[in-house]
Amino acid sequence: MWRFRQSSAVRVVAGPMVTAVVVAAVITGCTNPAYRNPSAPQPILTPTDSRPVQVSLPATPASYFGVFEPGVQKRSFGQVARFAKAIGSRPNLVLAYNYWGEPFSAKFARQAEAHGATVVDDLDPSGPSLASIAAGDQDGYLEAFAEAVRGFGGPVIISFGHEMNGSWYSWGYTHTSPKVFVRAWRRIVNVFRVVGADNVTWLWTVNLIPADGPSIRDWWPGDSYVTWAGIDGYLAERYMTFSNTFAPTVSAIRRITAKPILVSETAVGPLAGQAAGIPGLFAGVRRAHLLGLIWFDKAQSGGIWAQDWRLEGHPAAEDALRQAVTRYLDLPS
Repeated sequence: MWRFRQSSAVRVVAGPMVTAVVVAAVITGCTNPAYRNPSAPQPILTPTDSRPVQVSLPATPASYFGVFEPGVQKRSFGQVARFAKAIGSRPNLVLAYNYWGEPFSAKFARQAEAHGATVVDDLDPSGPSLASIAAGDQDGYLEAFAEAVRGFGGPVIISFGHEMNGSWYSWGYTHTSPKVFVRAWRRIVNVFRVVGADNVTWLWTVNLIPADGPSIRDWWPGDSYVTWAGIDGYLAERYMTFSNTFAPTVSAIRRITAKPILVSETAVGPLAGQAAGIPGLFAGVRRAHLLGLIWFDKAQSGGIWAQDWRLEGHPAAEDALRQAVTRYLDLPS
């Protein structure tokens, strides 16, 4: 969940044999037996071990509409189905927050796939430090996660350490450095490549850039490690529009990369005039040639940044979203 105010040295693998095996595994996409053996020396995969990220999903502008529902955290699709019925459109993305140590749920991914949706997993380092991930100390968990993703076989979108340019998470900019974040990101992607989990779309997700926030360029892992860029942000007050809220971050990302951009977590709150604000949000996504958006359909309370974002039970908002999806998005039939 975001906060926004408008005013405001690589270790070298010892021994040529191990190095050759690691490089061969990355090139072929095969699992390295020595790497999988806990008693064997753990190789450090470097940026030079990279290959282009394989795109498993089309990057067509205005073709994605997703949702987060609280029930998804229990890997239940029921609330997603009720949301789809309420707004008359079937989401093709379903957002889930995968806290560190939780396994990848291939069962839920198959359930989403059966409903025409792809799972977006926010894999957050809620336990270990980014430094430990970058050093390879978490490779056992990452390898098991990657193997489950590979075993599922269908497309999966993974976002690691979302909103890292904010200060409210332990992996955010006031807690760790961008260099460590980049090393951790690259480490994770390389582990997946060694395992052969090439069915992943890697989503690099930033929070909206406030006037006094840090530059996002330092957090960029590089084009060979990212498939899509994502933006988390909300229209929380009436003065907020797509142009004055999202457009500056869109421009900042496009100065870094030409990768496609998804609004990866968003909603219009009651305090922003929910029904009136929805058309402008969708129109902005289409006008900026973004991939689409994921609606955060959760009731919160406690101030402007924790509103009741849900649509269900608000007929005017439901109708506004129904019309906006039809008018501004080109969802696959």
